[in-house]
Amino acid sequence: MNLKRPHDELGDADLLRLSGEGDEQAFMTLYRRHQARIFSFAFHMSGRRETAEEVTQEVFLALLSAPSLYLEDRGTLQGYLIGVARNKVRRALAQARPVESPLDRSAGPSLLEELSRTRELSALRSAILSLPPNYREVVVLCDLEEMDYGEAARHLGCALGTVRSRLHRARAILSAKLRRKETCPA
Repeated sequence: MNLKRPHDELGDADLLRLSGEGDEQAFMTLYRRHQARIFSFAFHMSGRRETAEEVTQEVFLALLSAPSLYLEDRGTLQGYLIGVARNKVRRALAQARPVESPLDRSAGPSLLEELSRTRELSALRSAILSLPPNYREVVVLCDLEEMDYGEAARHLGCALGTVRSRLHRARAILSAKLRRKETCPA
């Protein structure tokens, strides 16, 4: 039994063209293909699930309403969508006060090790969220999304050297913040 849909084999440009012609299945294929990456980027940048959900929805609504804004010769569709998400996250963060990183509060940790790990992850998330946006973007793309430097540079519209220097500086800031947290427990 073949579960593969006919649209799954098409490239993004073809799917976008079909979507513009009213093919709902083509748009849904694009959505399924790129939604998780856009959500993950928005979540890591904002630290809020609600913001990430809203940004993801806005990104795809923007694509649906103005597909001609994507120019294939300027990069991948995913790069374009991350760029749109980047702008929408920045606007959302400018309009809202910074919020601490959400933690899964549904069940308390049962072991001391899990509690320690949760605290470490919370400290790391807080430290990442406290980075200036330019530094946070490269950490999210390169370290959390595991994107290579060249691809991150294309997504951010900057030079490869800029990505490397921002990432180096961001890691130094994170290291200092986490060392401070270790020496000054709350």
